Amino acid sequence: MRGGRGRVSLRPVRGRVRSPLRARWRPLGRLVHAAGQGDAVSRHELLSVRGRTVAWLFPLLLLVGIAAGDVATGAFEIISWTVLVPGVAAAICGVRGTAVLAVLSLVVYVMADTVWQHRDETGLPGLVLVVLGGSIAVVAAAFRVGGERRMLHMRDIADTTRRTVLRPLPAGFGGLDHAAVYLPADSEARVGGDFYDIQPGPHGTRVLVGDVQGKGLGAVETAAALLGTFREAAYHEPDLATVAERLETRMVRHRGHTAALGRSDGDRFATAVLIGFSPGLPDTVEAVVFGHEPPMAVGPGGVRVLPVAGGLPLGMAELLPGGPDAVPPVRRLPLAADETLLVVTDGVTEARDPAGGFYRPAGDIARALAADDRYAAPARLVALVRDGTLRHCRGRLSDDTTVFAVRRRGPRREEPGDA
Repeated sequence: MRGGRGRVSLRPVRGRVRSPLRARWRPLGRLVHAAGQGDAVSRHELLSVRGRTVAWLFPLLLLVGIAAGDVATGAFEIISWTVLVPGVAAAICGVRGTAVLAVLSLVVYVMADTVWQHRDETGLPGLVLVVLGGSIAVVAAAFRVGGERRMLHMRDIADTTRRTVLRPLPAGFGGLDHAAVYLPADSEARVGGDFYDIQPGPHGTRVLVGDVQGKGLGAVETAAALLGTFREAAYHEPDLATVAERLETRMVRHRGHTAALGRSDGDRFATAVLIGFSPGLPDTVEAVVFGHEPPMAVGPGGVRVLPVAGGLPLGMAELLPGGPDAVPPVRRLPLAADETLLVVTDGVTEARDPAGGFYRPAGDIARALAADDRYAAPARLVALVRDGTLRHCRGRLSDDTTVFAVRRRGPRREEPGDA
């Protein structure tokens, strides 16, 4: 439903044979990519050893090499190279480190021009150039460091927002084994309109997975509003249909509020899947679908799409025959103890390969189950669909992607390596 394209890096496939030369240059390639993307965290990690930065080592080695080459060969003017050292430092070092390297560059130049004297002196113009280059580098480093601090602060805010919307779920929460992965289409945003949650209560455990139309902070705000209502209604309401009604009402109220504020996203809607696990129905689940892809049941026997009638998205109940008070019906569906419910968002169903073909995860899942039925476990199932989606679209996601899997917690436990 949302535009924009994001690039997500794929991990190397286990067992692939990699060239030693390629592996040797991979850190440099990652550094270049991180620098191009403005990823301060990646640069700091790549230029640190045991938590201590070694960024200063690269411009220092450059300065030593310039000085040694100039003294040993006299093949080039040192002034044309020492001015590059603080410039390199400004790109990867802090302000203090850049200033120190600028001073060292000036000292090396002065020594070459007045002490070694193996060529004619370049005089005041060369000295001014080195001083000016170092000063500009220090100012540039100050601007860069300030921008990185602001970016890291915004990243912390985004991570906090994501933890608020997509709160961490304890293992076995509500008597369910679960696993989830969220990949934003915009790799810089880190948070979007996809949402999921599990809420145990006195009437059973309820699960909600959905996708807000649109993108940006407005979509995050809508997702937070729906999740807040879900967490309360799913705990207190004995009937899943009432929970569905509360979600529809919350969406309409939220749209009215944003429209009253004059915002352009006042007509936003959301697709969702609402699932109920009742303690008295061990082989059955209740499900309500709001215009979303129906969930799939995955077990040792294969993959099947649950026959749930897909209603209209949240916020569009006025278009149903029953008017604004109408909600999609609650369906009771059989679900074996060894079957896992899989729910995905548009990032999976709309993933395209270079030829424009859509990704259909059911085929990959069926083949994996034929080889090993342990792929029905939530963690393995989520990883399988995630990797298949990224492989199909070559790592270029057209939409935020959520893969969520859940099943009743029973004698068969997740393996430690699957967590």
